[in-house]
Amino acid sequence: MRWKLILGTITLVMGLSAHFATLTLGASELALPRPDHIVIVIQENHSFSQIIGSPDAPYINRLATQGALFMQSFGITHPSQPNYLALFSGSTQGVTDNSCPHSFTTANLGHELLAAGLTFIGYSENLPSAGSLICNVGSYARKHNPWSNWQGSLSNGLPASANLSTTSFPAEYSNLPTVSMVVPSQTHDMHNGKDPDRIRAGDRWLRKHLDTYVQWAQTHNSLLIVTWDEDDKNENNRIPTLFVGPMVQTGRYNQLITHHSLLRTIEDLYGLPHAGASEDTVPITQIWRPTEHP
Repeated sequence: MRWKLILGTITLVMGLSAHFATLTLGASELALPRPDHIVIVIQENHSFSQIIGSPDAPYINRLATQGALFMQSFGITHPSQPNYLALFSGSTQGVTDNSCPHSFTTANLGHELLAAGLTFIGYSENLPSAGSLICNVGSYARKHNPWSNWQGSLSNGLPASANLSTTSFPAEYSNLPTVSMVVPSQTHDMHNGKDPDRIRAGDRWLRKHLDTYVQWAQTHNSLLIVTWDEDDKNENNRIPTLFVGPMVQTGRYNQLITHHSLLRTIEDLYGLPHAGASEDTVPITQIWRPTEHP
């Protein structure tokens, strides 16, 4: 009798768990928006507490009050390059340093979008020419340009036309690709120099180049994501991450997320397959405004 009771309890719990998982999944699917455009900006080497609440980053903090701010967002590792690869492909691809060059054939966000009939472009400040595979020139560094490592690959490859300078970022935002990744130069991504000057420089750059997009996005079903590659090694790799757009509910969120979470979320918004570790990662679902259904 005791074993029957235990088995019955286990069966009931499993049944309820499956039921609520289905309900949760269904609610998540119903709640997911499909932005016309997503722009992702990646900054460098600062922890959450260095940016959020800092008087040296007034624009970023203003954005944080306008959208969803993640209180528990973390980089994958150190140094920079593996984090960019993780965000773009769900894997560090075995890279543990900032070496260059690399070439990969694995699944990645850019190819997933193109295969689905959507569009992707990565914009790097100071990239010397469209499709350039140079490792370093001036304040441009290929280690911060993950999509270049799949350029021309026979499997999951990207065309050179997906690897552009920020000078090609459209002035008419309706001409943006479905998803774009924007990487400032090391002068403007909070990498070079010392604080607080480099924080101020990154904040000013973001306001100058993306504020009009943020305003436009509010009436054009589009989204801005701002995140950092890693922290300064003083906060367990806790970094600022924020989403701003008309489909986002303003607030502070405690969901634990990583670069893999961002990738999985973008893939789910467009019904894409899951690259690398994103397949086993929980997507972001709580921040979206309820959608109306007829």
